[in-house]
Amino acid sequence: MMTKQISLNTLWDSAISKDRVFHSDELSHLPEAARRYLEHAIAPGTAIASAVRLQMHGEIKLKSWIPFKAEQVICWEHGLIWSATAWMKGLPIVGSDRIIDGVGAMQWKLLGIFPVMIASGSDITRSAVGRLQSESICLPSVLCGDDVLWTTTDSSHSDSNLHSSFLVQGERAELDFSIDQTGRLKTFKLPRWNNLDGSEFHYMDFGGILEEEGTFSGYTIPTRLRIGWYFGTERFESEGEFFRATIDDAIYR
Repeated sequence: MMTKQISLNTLWDSAISKDRVFHSDELSHLPEAARRYLEHAIAPGTAIASAVRLQMHGEIKLKSWIPFKAEQVICWEHGLIWSATAWMKGLPIVGSDRIIDGVGAMQWKLLGIFPVMIASGSDITRSAVGRLQSESICLPSVLCGDDVLWTTTDSSHSDSNLHSSFLVQGERAELDFSIDQTGRLKTFKLPRWNNLDGSEFHYMDFGGILEEEGTFSGYTIPTRLRIGWYFGTERFESEGEFFRATIDDAIYR
């Protein structure tokens, strides 16, 4: 088991190669819409990855929208680390969000020195697991596993609605997708643990709009995302949306 204080590089180096490549004929038992999504997301013959390293930039809402740059490693066996620098009135706020081997934590410091937010504990861990579940969209190889259960509902217009259910870090993900006729992801949504409204922690609708996509080493993933709480309601755009990102690069292992 790793400690929660490990670095991005240590997490990245812990990724274990699967020594397998993607073959679409292995998806024949899945609903048509699930096959369409996975065949769009992973090119034939692509190595099945267990980790991805992302470079991104964007803006995050802390009362007002402020810019950030970040690097992130998702290693499916152990968890994720999102390490970023944001700038508030020209001053850098440096820190990370993470979930490693069942332990979640947040640590952010002004100028890298003065604590702005430090949080841990079971509620932070459960919320961080929800983030890891949602970010499977950046590592679609993990959605090819036999442990992922797919169902589909009636499509509306040209889009299809998919539901995936799987276990990660001891919590069951219930992740909804909408995809277009080509298999491109348009939205995702899941229940994620939070107390945004000041009440006791509970599950809230969390999700995002996926506006653009790009292909990196055989994986086609969202590259422009708008993410937040109250997804699927009018409150998303007025108060729930807090994260807008552009993924600049992705490396798979």
